[in-house]
Amino acid sequence: MATTRRTALKTALAASGTLLAGAAPARAAPAKFVYANNSPYDNMDPHTVFDTARAATRFNLYDGLYRWVDNPPKMIPWLAESHTVSEDGKVYTFTLRQGAKFHDGKPVTAEDVVFSLERILALKKGPASLYLDVIKPGSTKAVDARTVQFNLTQPSAIFLGTVPDILVVNSELVKKNAKGDDWAEPWLARNEAGSGSYALRRYDPAVGWSARRFREHFAGWGERAFEEVEFRTVLETNTRVLGLQRGDYQGVDGYLPYDQIQRLRGAPNVQIIEHESLRVFQFALNTTRAPLDDVHFRRALAYAFDYEGFIRDIMRGSVARNPGPNPNPLWGSPEGLAGYSFDLDKAREELKQVKGPLRPITINALAGFSESEQAAVLFQNTLRQIGVEARVEVSPWSVVSSRMRTADTQADLVPLWKSTYYVDPNNWVGELVGSRYRGTRSFSYYSDPEVDALLDKALLSSDQAERQKLYAAVTQIVNDRAIGIFIYNTKWYGPYAADVEGIRFSPVSNGQDLRWAQGKA
Repeated sequence: MATTRRTALKTALAASGTLLAGAAPARAAPAKFVYANNSPYDNMDPHTVFDTARAATRFNLYDGLYRWVDNPPKMIPWLAESHTVSEDGKVYTFTLRQGAKFHDGKPVTAEDVVFSLERILALKKGPASLYLDVIKPGSTKAVDARTVQFNLTQPSAIFLGTVPDILVVNSELVKKNAKGDDWAEPWLARNEAGSGSYALRRYDPAVGWSARRFREHFAGWGERAFEEVEFRTVLETNTRVLGLQRGDYQGVDGYLPYDQIQRLRGAPNVQIIEHESLRVFQFALNTTRAPLDDVHFRRALAYAFDYEGFIRDIMRGSVARNPGPNPNPLWGSPEGLAGYSFDLDKAREELKQVKGPLRPITINALAGFSESEQAAVLFQNTLRQIGVEARVEVSPWSVVSSRMRTADTQADLVPLWKSTYYVDPNNWVGELVGSRYRGTRSFSYYSDPEVDALLDKALLSSDQAERQKLYAAVTQIVNDRAIGIFIYNTKWYGPYAADVEGIRFSPVSNGQDLRWAQGKA
């Protein structure tokens, strides 16, 4: 007998402010919403690019079975109207809604869902690491045109939360543009095959992309919805700020330096939307490379960062200290976790216990993200005080993320943010140290059988209290072994034009989901 978890689509969408069908346009909609992003859109493939800096492609051009919205994040039905779960927790069956279409008019069917997951598994990029251990290729079935069945190899506590990341592509269109067994990866890097709220119009990897409103989208539209959205790559912070003030842009990234947020507060044509996010700023440590493979060297690094000074002087007190890998508002950390404090004497004591020789280390900061660059320079200065030389490199996120795909090319330290993809501690501490995520989701390339056993048990358990204890144990290990340097949890300050409304922030989409954005009356 199956355990049923059903939600009436119309009721859920209406209650969440999602379903807008039936609203007749009263007048011409605003022409365009332009978003200035601090990271380049160098690839449009929703199954290979999987980071929040370039999330706009996934959230505006494509749909998943369910969708994460709002803050705190909640999951609502999207292409699927309901699902059931078998008693053993291994069979998930989803019923697709009627009427959903791709941008070329083809109906969205279960076969498209099956093809999309098979493509994710075959490419082994992007979100693939979420499914490779629990779904075998060929095991997902289209029961009929509106019913898709996922057959897991074992129960997974996080599977349902990751379902929104199975973005559905038009299988006929992708197959038509495939060459050999490439799954049309080169083609989909520059084109789209989605059913999302907007349909791709133009794409230039050096500039960005624009898309037109897909009027036939199943969720309907408000009367002042934007006819076109454009996402431009604008690396320079000052250019983004000035552009918003001048009215060139209707929105910019929500993680500007706080002094720039204060600067924008005084602009009469700008509004700032504030939310506490689930996004931890940290230094990723490449633990495979000496001397970072020595726990004493890692502890020395952890004691050598000036947490309070960075939060007070650079972040202007706009964020909260986050001592561990999991965001403060989330469960999964041991009670009273204090983390490390800035103590150069303790750092020097740890350095004395390092067995191997020391060498200059490299910090690879993110271009266009001033906090990343400032943290790197600050750390460089304090490390010099304990006798550790550090060289700072600054690279675009696309370059940094490419380097992080292998331990051999990842820098020693990378100051970056770990964002929300699904709301579970596994998204943070699990992916940080789980061996299964090496080369795909891991920042540390750390591997330990004891840690893996705890994480595997947490993924199999349906007991929340047990999962809390398991993730707390792993988090304590991460702290004791200094597998990362964790600094703060982010507060999101979303700068938008004052005449825009309908922005629905979620930590999962980081303000780049423009589904509900529209001009004010």
